[in-house]
Order: sequence, then structure tokens, then C-alpha cells
Amino acid sequence: MKLGTVIGRVTLSKSVDSYEGGTFLVVSPLSHGQFEAGLDTPAAMGTEPSLMIYDSLGADVRQIVGFEEGREAAQPFDEPTPVDAISVVLVDEMFYRPWKG
Repeated sequence: MKLGTVIGRVTLSKSVDSYEGGTFLVVSPLSHGQFEAGLDTPAAMGTEPSLMIYDSLGADVRQIVGFEEGREAAQPFDEPTPVDAISVVLVDEMFYRPWKG
């Protein structure tokens, strides 16, 4: 699972019936540098490529979500569905303390 910040929504004019009940979001993955700078620091655009994920949990813009990519993204659907990434958790609170080795 990876973490990312929702930076936008996608509006579709047509879609597969399997997508009913969810939305598509544009997510910017969190980088190691962002954890060090603090999660309230705005994401530096262009450091990590953003991606589009399917969301049935109700995430909103500026919220941090956990997402899965690849084959695992299609597992929640009853029928084969063309999806590459899906939100799996909504993050309420997160603490970061780097390991000093």
C-alpha cells in the first residue's frame, strides 16, 4: 500500500457499470521528503507523477488516502473491471518519527 494526497476529482461522461457508486480521484503520492518536511507542507508538483485512482470510500480533496495498484486494484469488483489503482483506506491521523540507525 502507498499513501498519497488527493489533489483533484475526475468527471466521466460515460463509464463501465462496475464503477457505479464510486468516483475517480487524482492522487499525488507522498514522497520521503514530504514526510520529513511535514504533511501540512504542500506537495511539490512534479517530484512524483500523479495518478488516477478509483474511490468508493468517499475521499475528498486534500485528504490522505492509502491506495493499491496493479492486479490487487481489481479484486474488490465482482466482474473483471479495467482499473489500475484503488483507494483502500482514508487516513485520519499519521505520526512520523524517522529511525536513526
